[in-house]
Amino acid sequence: MNANPRHLSIHDFTYQLPPERIAPEPLPNRDQSRLLVYRQGQVTDRHFYQLPAELPADALLVFNDTKVVRARLFAHKPTGGIIELFCLEPVAPHRAIEPAMQQTGSCVWKCLVGNGKRWKSGPVLLEFMANNQPATLTAVRQETADGYSLIQFSWEPAELPFAEVLRGAGHLPLPPYLNRPDTDVDAVRYQTVYAAQEGAVAAPTAGLHFSEAVLQELHAQGVDTAHVTLHVGAGTFQPVKADRMAEHPMHAEPISVTPALLQQLLSHQGPILAVGTTSLRTLESLYWLGVQLLQEPGAVDTSLHISQWQPYEPGSEIPPAEALQALLHYLERTGADVLHATTQLLIAPGYQFRIGQGLITNFHQPESTLLLLVAALVGPQWRQLYEHALSNNYRFLSYGDSSLLLP
Repeated sequence: MNANPRHLSIHDFTYQLPPERIAPEPLPNRDQSRLLVYRQGQVTDRHFYQLPAELPADALLVFNDTKVVRARLFAHKPTGGIIELFCLEPVAPHRAIEPAMQQTGSCVWKCLVGNGKRWKSGPVLLEFMANNQPATLTAVRQETADGYSLIQFSWEPAELPFAEVLRGAGHLPLPPYLNRPDTDVDAVRYQTVYAAQEGAVAAPTAGLHFSEAVLQELHAQGVDTAHVTLHVGAGTFQPVKADRMAEHPMHAEPISVTPALLQQLLSHQGPILAVGTTSLRTLESLYWLGVQLLQEPGAVDTSLHISQWQPYEPGSEIPPAEALQALLHYLERTGADVLHATTQLLIAPGYQFRIGQGLITNFHQPESTLLLLVAALVGPQWRQLYEHALSNNYRFLSYGDSSLLLP
């Protein structure tokens, strides 16, 4: 049975991060970022364009192909004041990201509202250009609870899908610690070169280092690659305020994978490496979804979801191959061509990895759930790795440098 991280204190996972070490902008070239390689206790300093030569033989790299949407909207009150709306997740008529992005005419989203105290009632408006034509977005606040608001959006021309509305009216939601407006550079560089599935409100930043040249070199060397989709939510920046992890509610995020991906995981003989914490959380969530189907075959046919503490409950050990086969059987039984689920999985020290065996990731904020995941993978050595990065002038956080972790 796994050790239980409920009693961990987040204050044991901190370090001093000087503000000047936080990268405010991306480097001119994606693959020129530095790469800290941690392999079985040994640390070497490389650059990201050298990644293909550092990968173990027969590795499978799993990428998250989510695409960041322009989820920040700056609307105007009739009196001229500006109200910021940060779209977090769809509520009606669709809760799933894919159909919500194609919705036309009107919809309801859960949002964070900036300057909300100045918005007493009535609609706020935003004029923008879509397909070289003038368009108007109207927002009405329906209700507010727990710091979030339900916002009814409607727009003209009504035939525009909401994805087009956001492209024309919205701004990229840069990490709050960057504390600056988004730019034309961000429009390109805060997306991975392989981004495909719209729905994230934060980038899967480990993938930002991959250039077309690095991807071509991986292909030339015969490195296998695969894609999953986890739409990164704003909760990825949510600070841990509780003294103990038992009191911290992990955010839920939607994941999607194809039967081909499941088959690829089953058939691959070498190590499976995740590009980013979101890819690793997706891979491990697949294992627990399969376990859930095997243990409660009738209870999850309508909604597949992994709670944050599910992996730490006592229960029988099921081999990863059996769990993945259970997901394939589920897709066959239901006739679905994509597996959709949500995950709140919290990976922290005490977690036993089932599918992912290594990780490519940036350097994360002190006292964050992302740092907990790194500590779960490499153990107490995480502190030495971060001390090495700090003392050797690595750049930190979303636009910072990268690491390859092969414990």
